[in-house]
Amino acid sequence: MRCQELRQFGQKLVRRRLLEPTNDSKSPTAPLNTLKLVAFGVASTLGAGVYILVGEVAMFIAGPAIIISFLVAAVSSVLSGLCYAEFGTQVSWTGSAYLYSYISMGELWAFITAWNLILSYVIGTGSVARAWSIAFDSLIGNHIFQALEGTFSPYMPYYLAKYPDFLALSLVLLLTGVLVLGVRESVLVGKISTGINLLVLSFIILSGFIKGDLHNWKLTEQDYTLNTSESSDIYSLGPLGSGGFVPFNYDGILHGAALCFYSFVGFDDIVTKGEEAPNPHRSIPISIMSTVFICFLAYFGVSATLTLMVPYYQIQPDSPFPQAFLHVGWGPARYVVAVGILCFLLYRLQSSLFPVPQVIQEMAEDGLLFRGLARTHARTKTPIMATVSSGILAGIMALLFEFSNLVDLMSIGHLLVYSLVAFFVLVLRYQPDCNLSKNEKIEDKIQMMPLVKENPLDSEPEAGSSKTLKSLWLPVSTTPTQKSAQIVYGCAFLLVLLLTIPSLILAQWPSQVFSGDPVLTTVAVLLLLLTTGVMIIIWRQPQDPSPLPFRVPALPLLPLVSIFVNIYLMMQITSGTWAIFGIWNVVGKWLSGIKGLLE
Repeated sequence: MRCQELRQFGQKLVRRRLLEPTNDSKSPTAPLNTLKLVAFGVASTLGAGVYILVGEVAMFIAGPAIIISFLVAAVSSVLSGLCYAEFGTQVSWTGSAYLYSYISMGELWAFITAWNLILSYVIGTGSVARAWSIAFDSLIGNHIFQALEGTFSPYMPYYLAKYPDFLALSLVLLLTGVLVLGVRESVLVGKISTGINLLVLSFIILSGFIKGDLHNWKLTEQDYTLNTSESSDIYSLGPLGSGGFVPFNYDGILHGAALCFYSFVGFDDIVTKGEEAPNPHRSIPISIMSTVFICFLAYFGVSATLTLMVPYYQIQPDSPFPQAFLHVGWGPARYVVAVGILCFLLYRLQSSLFPVPQVIQEMAEDGLLFRGLARTHARTKTPIMATVSSGILAGIMALLFEFSNLVDLMSIGHLLVYSLVAFFVLVLRYQPDCNLSKNEKIEDKIQMMPLVKENPLDSEPEAGSSKTLKSLWLPVSTTPTQKSAQIVYGCAFLLVLLLTIPSLILAQWPSQVFSGDPVLTTVAVLLLLLTTGVMIIIWRQPQDPSPLPFRVPALPLLPLVSIFVNIYLMMQITSGTWAIFGIWNVVGKWLSGIKGLLE
């Protein structure tokens, strides 16, 4: 009886969704060409990171080398974007990574992906609310900060913010109420907000060319001592580090890259518009690459401007750009910039709330969360319970956590999701009949139906270990089989483990690795040899020859590089953030178990 229950539980975890054409059709939407997709991607990606995060990373973590941190984060985003493009264009369906993983990989992977997407979206909402509150408080003279910190700071645990941000909580709850009433995102407001954002960014970057000083990229201890003697508040100065362009060394650049990754979150929204793109195999990859490149130029420009206008240890992290204009003697300009930032962040806060209830509702309808969360209002068609629960959770995050902690959590959640997407792409290419949308017309809608489908790991092994070992290097078929799929599945899991170990070593002992420590060097060489061998085994297996709208080049190398870079950046996140991240996933597992017992 126990074995039968375990088997049924295992079948449920690998249950997938079957795609079937349906005759239902809605009125066709206006096609989105590449230019419109790029505009949509840029509007979805440029957010709070460009205005608030830059100051904190430059002051405490990377210094002027923050521009290199943004470059590393952009490279990671490009690799993830290519994998997302193939994963998202495999089916003719507009949806999120949750739907794609449910279709292709099964229920367990879908739950892990969606649960961490919820974390990322909720944290994103909380971080934008916190950023808006910080920018508003700075504009009015930091009166809120001074009042609340003096009252609550002695009673707040070290792992929480110095004071509860009631303004950010109120803002999130207010906008949640607006969503419950059925208000939808306005295209016109979005265009106006994006226009304001571009004007503010252009003004900031041009100001940097005028008022910037290259000497601020070559600061020395003498400059720091001089600024300390001239400053009336020496406690407002950040650390000097070693001075120069890279004051916090290699570690600072990589830790900064892990945080700067937060600023690129949003480019994956382009994939959700695949159904509206006339040529998704061409327009989606180009749009993702163009979006990441344009956003990198914006982040490069504003971070270079900030560190050229102000010595990195004098940056005010809570309000970097208004204070930078005050520093260079352009006092009135800081009010214009501050108001523009507030207007843009308010729109970003509203738009960041929209995806969370949708994911929760989809999971509830599929039975992965309590079905009551899928209940909608009869008149507004708004998922009330999903909206309220996500809004309350985002409000609590904004209330209790610092902006930097929220950025850490959001980065780790999205890095995990992007790593899962790269893993899915690697495995699916070698599965038999992996093209999930072939023989279907692009304009046809599809209906998702539950289907228990066999996991490649559950297939019966062929007799004879020698034959199995031979199939690792010399597959007997030119098309994928259950055995070759099983080999790739197992090798992919092994590669993730092999890539995690060197990522951890490089993150914890970088100086010993690069100084030639014999033990670590030996371990690194052995891991490299094992990784290469396993990767060759995957490369030797047959791929599905079915045509795909877009294929990731250099398989299996590129998805593995993407996974390695993402894991390495995740290793730069603090242990406290990992603890909260672990608690979140344990809570998800617990809720899933409670739901299963109740049903």
